[in-house]
Amino acid sequence: MVHQKAVVHLKKSYLFPTYNKFPLTLVRGRQSTLWDDEGKSYLDFMAGLAVCNLGHVPERVKERVQEQLEQLWHVSNLFHIPVQEELAEKLVSISCADLVFFCNSGAEANEAAIKCARRYHQRVLGNNRYEMITFEQSFHGRTMATLTATGQEKIKDGYLPLPTGFVHAQFNDIQSVRNSLTDKTAAVMLELVQGESGVHLADPKFVLELAKLCEEEGILLIVDEVQTGIGRTGSLFAYEQYGIEPDITTLAKGLASGLPIGAMLGKEKLREAFSTGSHASTFGGSPLPMAAGLATIETLLEDGLAKQAQQMGAYGLDKLKRELEAYPAICAVRGLGLLIGIEFVESVAPIIQKLHQHGLLVLAGGTHVIRLMPSLYVTYDEFDQAIEILNKVLKEWDDGAESKLPNKQLSGRTTCSKGSLPDV
Repeated sequence: MVHQKAVVHLKKSYLFPTYNKFPLTLVRGRQSTLWDDEGKSYLDFMAGLAVCNLGHVPERVKERVQEQLEQLWHVSNLFHIPVQEELAEKLVSISCADLVFFCNSGAEANEAAIKCARRYHQRVLGNNRYEMITFEQSFHGRTMATLTATGQEKIKDGYLPLPTGFVHAQFNDIQSVRNSLTDKTAAVMLELVQGESGVHLADPKFVLELAKLCEEEGILLIVDEVQTGIGRTGSLFAYEQYGIEPDITTLAKGLASGLPIGAMLGKEKLREAFSTGSHASTFGGSPLPMAAGLATIETLLEDGLAKQAQQMGAYGLDKLKRELEAYPAICAVRGLGLLIGIEFVESVAPIIQKLHQHGLLVLAGGTHVIRLMPSLYVTYDEFDQAIEILNKVLKEWDDGAESKLPNKQLSGRTTCSKGSLPDV
């Protein structure tokens, strides 16, 4: 197969330089393997930032999209779209939600959640609540509202003035949430695993206390499952493992196997908040991503991939802890399902570069954490291969490293440094 040489080889690019791109041009993918424009293969433990949960070019999704391509690409949400209704019904049937709004991305799903929460209080309940409590180190998107909701100052640089009404509490600290409450608080938005800032897990006790607090105070609980949803953490949605039912859940990344999609799922009481004309999305709910989403969910359910993610995640996490225990540069390994972080005492950027050179694709979560997010179909052999490459690179790194950590701990809830925050 002949591939066109990539733009990366040209001296000039006509793209805004908003991404710090890896020096690779990937042109083909199947399952857990990617190939670059020179024919080299890579074991993919990034899954397109947790987008390709079924691996690359999953057959059932491809067939459904090809079928839809022959029928209809786009009309408008001013008409009934059967496949949109089908996907909405499927999502409601597997979640605690009653209603769905479709859009194009995780940021748009979170934007919709913010708008829905405000409008619920102001137009349905008749109060003037509008404030949103989010958490330090969180990541919710790049729109003006969602970057303000994000608990990372780095991504807000140069975008002042920011929208008002957002307060950041300390993650896993219920008293910090209580201290952040005002008579204007409309909702709390929470990631159960903070992926972008280093795979930090929400404490189960904290989550239960937060859910109870929201109920007592008449505050909506929004769970951002853009990265953790669609089986990634070992259940269809991460909130299932915490024993709660959010008022709003947001989805995107893994929902359509690579086609642009976002979804806000909500309880029945929110129906009037998003009444006719209150919100819209031109491309949200178009037939092509809906077909891909429906095939993705059907495959996820029929193949039992959430349970497989739980089993493979437990296998990978246990083996990583055992295999990496000897390296002084590593101070923690933690994760939930197939969202795993390996924390180092130093910047991981040069280590990631070496791993890529050895054929393993991973990415950072903050400056000190390597994130592993393989396909939910990942096999024992593929996990073993990834750990073998990690061992090889880390042994070379450790042999030349000067920094040592005297009291490292490898546990699911221990961190040794937060580092700065990530580029995503």
